[in-house]
Amino acid sequence: MDILLAIAIMALGAVVLGAALGYASIKFKVEGDPLVEKIEAILPQTQCGQCGYPGCKPYAEAIAKGECDINLCPPGGMEGVQRLADLLGREVKPLEAEEKPKQVAIIDENTCIGCTLCIQACPVDAIVGAAKQMHTIIAQQCTGCELCLPPCPVECIRMDTLTENIDNWKWKFPVIKIKPEARQAAPLEDAA
Repeated sequence: MDILLAIAIMALGAVVLGAALGYASIKFKVEGDPLVEKIEAILPQTQCGQCGYPGCKPYAEAIAKGECDINLCPPGGMEGVQRLADLLGREVKPLEAEEKPKQVAIIDENTCIGCTLCIQACPVDAIVGAAKQMHTIIAQQCTGCELCLPPCPVECIRMDTLTENIDNWKWKFPVIKIKPEARQAAPLEDAA
């Protein structure tokens, strides 16, 4: 009987705390800028810092405030610049950096000394391993930002270009802008 009472008290406590957390999440909800969220959705989420900002969210905030150009993201390429220009109604500018093909990091497991410097440098946690143990790359998570290359003391990391196959193929948007034609409605004939 005492166990049932203890379970009932714990369940009641859980319900009360759950209700308090639910109320707090509604009452103290922080509204984000919808424009920043739309811009961030277009960015490739590599968190590489090649644009001069520490990640995609700060870059999106700077674009929304008009503090920087839309052509600073090499991983997004010209497709990303075009999509940002369409969203913001700005002029398409050429990419400021060299556009590279999609890449993935590869660690030479025979050379890796397990120093963990690459793990610390990876912004998306695509490298797994432990100190003084071999490390490896989770290819699906690797964004190809190359931030793991400089800290490696034995240069056991290389970048391989991803070839397009059925697993990573992506539809390219139309290369020409499609404009709807203005059609006039045909006059209806009276069926009298």
